[in-house]
Amino acid sequence: MNKSVVQVSVAPVRKEPSDAAEMVTQLLFGELCEVLDTNKQWNKIKVEYDNYEGWVDSKQILNLELDKFSLFSQKTSYIIEPFNLLIYKNQPFPVTIGAEIHHLSENNIFELSPNHKFIVEENLNNQKLDKNKLLEIAFKYINTPYLWGGKSPYGIDCSGLTQMVYKIAGYQLPRDAYQQAEVGQVLSFIEESEPGDLAFFENEEGKIVHVGIILPSQKILHAHGRVRIDSLDYTGIFNLDLNRYTHQLRLMRRII
Repeated sequence: MNKSVVQVSVAPVRKEPSDAAEMVTQLLFGELCEVLDTNKQWNKIKVEYDNYEGWVDSKQILNLELDKFSLFSQKTSYIIEPFNLLIYKNQPFPVTIGAEIHHLSENNIFELSPNHKFIVEENLNNQKLDKNKLLEIAFKYINTPYLWGGKSPYGIDCSGLTQMVYKIAGYQLPRDAYQQAEVGQVLSFIEESEPGDLAFFENEEGKIVHVGIILPSQKILHAHGRVRIDSLDYTGIFNLDLNRYTHQLRLMRRII
């Protein structure tokens, strides 16, 4: 199986090998994956970080030698500002918050291959952050439009938001809300929650379909139409624009 790295700002990962297929998630610049299969211009991949599978355009990833893949896997730094420019072949190269930089040289060169070298002069994080710093990361996504399968400030979904915020802060979460609801310590009462904890919400069938980040003063940051702040109580999320409840609270979890 080939090991690969994403060489574009944002790469859609699709359910089937077609541009018209559902986008199930995204890969950001520098993310690592394993190629499982090929179909013409499409590669079926498994994301190294969360084992998510789907199809990507083969032009958007670059094969890596195993020794370089191993080196990249050892330590990762994350871009922490929403929109950034690297320099590639004397041209601007846009990347977003959450883009991954591996094994940056002393002269700020990130080398994917001898023909793929990027100058990086952006703020990076490779340390575990406390909850206050985690919330600072979360607020960088405010007003990002909702996009099913999205993980970037161009568009993001609810579990993509929580996964990316925790990832940049140094903590690993699965990709989907129902998977994230299995991680961490369960909180029995909303009064026990702290800013930075996660709240999960269910549909009429009892399936967990939504997640958000708890804020101070009984507020929640979540992706619903856009990344927004609403009120949270024991019933669920009260949308301040619609003046009604939009999500029914199921449980809360503490990750940090």
